Amino acid sequence: MSDVPVPPWRTTPKSGQARKPLSQDVILRAALRILAEEGLEGVSMRRVAQELHTGPASLYAHFANKDELLEMMFDHVLGEVRVPEEGEGDWTAKLKAIAWEVRRVLISHGDIAQVGLAVVPLGPNGLRLSEAMLGVLREAGIPDQQVAWAADRLSLYITADAFEVSYEARRGRGSPEEIAAYYAGVIQYFRSLPPDRFPHTTALVGPLGQGDDETRFEFGLDLFIRGLSTYIPADGGTS
Repeated sequence: MSDVPVPPWRTTPKSGQARKPLSQDVILRAALRILAEEGLEGVSMRRVAQELHTGPASLYAHFANKDELLEMMFDHVLGEVRVPEEGEGDWTAKLKAIAWEVRRVLISHGDIAQVGLAVVPLGPNGLRLSEAMLGVLREAGIPDQQVAWAADRLSLYITADAFEVSYEARRGRGSPEEIAAYYAGVIQYFRSLPPDRFPHTTALVGPLGQGDDETRFEFGLDLFIRGLSTYIPADGGTS
């Protein structure tokens, strides 16, 4: 998507100011290797420069700062997301497919989802994904204002869920057994609460402990879709 204009505040690589082997792509790939091995906290301009056997100053010819590097790492990862083609189900199926695919890709890259919680994805891959989501919602007949807000809120939901899963892994609860053990302790704690002070929590101890991450994520998608469906005019927006 080289035809997509670059945001005016984004750093343009300066020729002649960095060693020849360096490029934005080379730097991004090095940063992603560090992300996979050390997590997002391990990614810094100094650490990436060390990985590339150069000095941090060389990186600033390609990225203004660490924040810009992280934003472009996030966009690079979004490039792996597969968007449904025409005819691949109705709007609800397409929206769910996008949501599950984004979640899968983000989780596969450690805790990169944390970056997506604080930035608007303006890179070419982020724009491609946003365009697809907006198109699915508009084709459903949902009014434009609700489409705009829904795409924003749904993206935040997907990213936050992916970050929660990655955060569990970073805290040493990466396996299903470790996660189950942790939440079993949480449920046991709920059971110990005084019912007179926490009547609803203690009454719902069983339901609160039900459902794995995927089941709860699907439930959240259903809530979104059912809510969005109420905005579709009775005539499907054709009048």
